[in-house]
Amino acid sequence: MKFAHYSMPAMALFVACALTLPLTAIAEAPPSATPRSAEKLYASTCGYCHGRNVGPVILGRSLPVPAIEAVVRNGLNAMPAFRPSEISDAELAAVAAWVSTSAANPQEHGK
Repeated sequence: MKFAHYSMPAMALFVACALTLPLTAIAEAPPSATPRSAEKLYASTCGYCHGRNVGPVILGRSLPVPAIEAVVRNGLNAMPAFRPSEISDAELAAVAAWVSTSAANPQEHGK
């Protein structure tokens, strides 16, 4: 056996650490020191679908901030949920407020 010179407990410890390290790193990742602006976050994340015939147009609709936050965190129908590791709570609050108060963009079109 190729790994015969390693003891079984040492090998088990190595495997356990190797399997849990990535999960620990993801769960405990610190938030970004420089949050992305609401406009840039919308353009790069939300606008990828909304306003481009994939999802509904959401700008200019005065959607309530708590509803936006709930849908972003939990998903709804085809809308995926976004984890805090993907969009921080501060970024989510900023983009939800921005979307809620934004005027309609005449260049956007949707379902």
